[in-house]
Amino acid sequence: MTRITSTRLADSRELIYFDDPGTPERTPGSLVDHRELPARGEPGEVRYDALSGDWVAVAAHRQTRTHLPPADQCPICPTTAANPSEIPAPDYDVVVFENRFPSLGPAVGDVPPLPGPGHSGHNLKGTAYGRCEVVAFTPQHTGSFAELGETRARTVIEAWAQRTEALSALPGIKQVFPFENRGADIGVTLHHPHGQIYAYPYVTPRAAQLGTVARKYYDDVDAKETLGASLLKAERADGSRMVLEAKHFSAYVPFAARWPLEIHLVPHRSVPDLAALTGEERDELSYVYLDLLKRLDSLYPTPMPYISAWHQAPLDPVLRTAGQLHLQLTSPRRAADKLKYLAGSEAAMGAFINDTTPEAVAERLRNVAATASNKSLEGTPA
Repeated sequence: MTRITSTRLADSRELIYFDDPGTPERTPGSLVDHRELPARGEPGEVRYDALSGDWVAVAAHRQTRTHLPPADQCPICPTTAANPSEIPAPDYDVVVFENRFPSLGPAVGDVPPLPGPGHSGHNLKGTAYGRCEVVAFTPQHTGSFAELGETRARTVIEAWAQRTEALSALPGIKQVFPFENRGADIGVTLHHPHGQIYAYPYVTPRAAQLGTVARKYYDDVDAKETLGASLLKAERADGSRMVLEAKHFSAYVPFAARWPLEIHLVPHRSVPDLAALTGEERDELSYVYLDLLKRLDSLYPTPMPYISAWHQAPLDPVLRTAGQLHLQLTSPRRAADKLKYLAGSEAAMGAFINDTTPEAVAERLRNVAATASNKSLEGTPA
């Protein structure tokens, strides 16, 4: 079992160690932050965009956040005498802590009610409630998630699941989103392998759009299946866009992929979030996910920039019932030396144009030598 130990940093932010199974108990010294830190600032604000009906977070304090520090000043490496970092311990496996420069929070609560009939909502704003957490995948400053062993990947999954459950229980939280930005082309601000978790006080625009479509389908079929389950069934029957199939999870390139590289990893059982996965499902996810990341890195001579986005069902009861957990793994790389930039059509109109075909991308991902472990997936690659 993963050992979980919670403590507080010098400015009262929560930090949680998630230690691999079999590791010894944490020493008291690893729980004490000896730095002198200034008091935490007040939350930023959210402003209502009357044209779109979306909330926009305004977090001007993030202008001063750490940006690509040298290795000997990395804030998420283990603490040393020369570098008293965000993590007090001299070593760790996986750590989750509250972001020192959060877009949302640290206070939690409800955003203002939406404008009523006849009111535009102009100048409507409120406190940027919520929680932003950092997930350090490894104490090693270099490397990537794909280079983790299965045991460590399983510990990260346990951290995602535990934090999803805990954050979902906070007052005012409407959606929990674990994600990883990887690579300079994505815009990372720290080289150390890490991800983040955002707990929003509102349902984000993309989740609301997906949730509304999913709910309509769910109602149309009299609650017999979710839209996510229906799409997975259709992709497995077709086969041309499948990347891999295992006992509990399958991965495919979506029929209308928006990005040059886009993979959806979906559990065979309809579940709303990572916290709802069984132990056996989490075990399989640890090596299936590593397999996908290794496939991406095998496509070109240099590591693949990507965004790994865990779409979890919002906590809104109407949307949640029809929701389906899935991973959306995307990269803007359209060739070894070319990136797709969101220009006029995509950035201004939200109308995507893909320069690759999903079927060709799926075939490349099926054929690439990817899995480093000796485990074989149950079933055969499509």
